[in-house]
Amino acid sequence: MFSEREGLTIEQFIILQKIEKVKELLVYDELNLNEIADELGYSSSAHLSSQFKKVTGLTPTFYKQLKGEKRLAIDKVKTNNYID
Repeated sequence: MFSEREGLTIEQFIILQKIEKVKELLVYDELNLNEIADELGYSSSAHLSSQFKKVTGLTPTFYKQLKGEKRLAIDKVKTNNYID
């Protein structure tokens, strides 16, 4: 039912939510990428970076330089933001 209604799997939804949280934490600039990866349950900062780039098209470092200009509200995250 979830997939039919939202147009994405629960796994994809969770990934999008985590990436939005990563964006928030990058903008706050209180934690480094390793700490963010640990906090959000990623196996490594490399895995986080890879998933972040896959979803956003940007590296976490570049996104941080943008200071969150491309951040979406959690309720605005849509299927078209997910890249298989």
